Amino acid sequence: MSTFTLPSLVILLSFLSVANSGSIGINYGRIANDLPSPAKVVQLLKTQGVNRVKLYDSDSNVLTSLSGSNISVTVALPNEQLFQAASKQSFTDSWVQSNILSYYPKTLIEFIAVGNEVFVDPKNTTPFLVPAMKNVYSSLVKYGVASSIKVSSPVALSALENSYPSSSGSFKPDLIEPVIKPMLSFLKQTGSPLMVNIYPFFAYIANTDTISLDYALLRDNKGQTDPNNGLVYKSLFEAQIDAVYAAMKALNFDDVATAISETGWPSKGDENEVGASAVNAAAYNGNLVRRVLTGSGTPLKPNEPLNVYLFALFNENQKPGPTSERNYGLFYPNEVKVYDIPLTREGLESGPTVNNRSKSVVVTAPTSSPLPAPVNGGGNVEASKVVNTWCVANEKAPREKLQAALDYACGEGGADCRPIQSGATCYDPDTLEAHASYAFNSYYQKKARGTGTCDFNRAAYVVTQHPKYGSCKFPTGY
Repeated sequence: MSTFTLPSLVILLSFLSVANSGSIGINYGRIANDLPSPAKVVQLLKTQGVNRVKLYDSDSNVLTSLSGSNISVTVALPNEQLFQAASKQSFTDSWVQSNILSYYPKTLIEFIAVGNEVFVDPKNTTPFLVPAMKNVYSSLVKYGVASSIKVSSPVALSALENSYPSSSGSFKPDLIEPVIKPMLSFLKQTGSPLMVNIYPFFAYIANTDTISLDYALLRDNKGQTDPNNGLVYKSLFEAQIDAVYAAMKALNFDDVATAISETGWPSKGDENEVGASAVNAAAYNGNLVRRVLTGSGTPLKPNEPLNVYLFALFNENQKPGPTSERNYGLFYPNEVKVYDIPLTREGLESGPTVNNRSKSVVVTAPTSSPLPAPVNGGGNVEASKVVNTWCVANEKAPREKLQAALDYACGEGGADCRPIQSGATCYDPDTLEAHASYAFNSYYQKKARGTGTCDFNRAAYVVTQHPKYGSCKFPTGY
């Protein structure tokens, strides 16, 4: 992600730990003018089971709202203060007193993030990063809280010179001696993780000819074998993490832990941002949550738990850049979900499966705005005057067209696709046509059988005989 110029904060979700499973977090940015108040956000987080929060600043209202909430907090010293923090110990002493000790321990501060993606900061603050980190740490030591509050700094994946294959991962040569080695040495000495921002979405849209969407979205795929060590990667996400591990190992710092401070997939993008959609965002984040909470580490470090922070909690309407930048949220500002994915181990066990197929995605549409028209809507089907009509898949439609329409219905269209999840009442028969028919009919009925709502670019049509697939019963209305 691009460097933030306005206050942002990151919310981390915590979950029960089992075996080598990791934890999932969610970034909560505030570059918007329509978000709930910090007090309301804290309540939202508590209802979602959140017990960790990370700020990109040290906003007083946010820290005050978090006081007594039992939510652990990471605060940040922004890039624009790095020069002062690096230059004067007295500055960090004062900063720690005002922004840490004034709230701690009622506000459970556990991390300080010094800067954000400093290496790509256009103001060239890189030389000040490590000295600033050291001064912040010294201030924590001075006030007796260094053992309970750690110091780190989120780094963009662009700090790597090479990332493919993973075993060839290396840092950019001009960063190694001035900042990478000193920073890793500091992190090792203080027992803190290296925070890394990883976005397979960016790699995918830049290489759609060589990177499969399934590989990018953590869906079932053949995987890719690293030619240097024979390790097999089933996702781009894991391959990118191991490239960071390899880069650290090359500098003899492979014993420093990592935390993925940002990762996500946009639900909407510009025309050239291939793959930006609610369906793909739900697939990426949903599959990643399942991978992190029920799996172990990466192929290179299978025993290292993955600690991952999703980006982001809300869509942020004032972020600059392409459309995708404003559409990474799991929630709309009115707190309605952009799409619905399990976020806890309990949710994974009881909620809908979001795994390897588009039909498994369940999306909740916002109540504040109407649903978009069907794919290439404008069909010639008139609103039915007969109560008992249904919408089914056109068996003559190409599979690619059926799949695209199914993706839309279960995604942006807001169809109820829970009955076609694995193990649910309408999962069998497990065929594209059967699942598409159920999803199309759900959309059609929800839209009151209106004109063009059973078209999907000629991938569906209306029938007057009740469809039946096994024991599955298609609804007639909602």
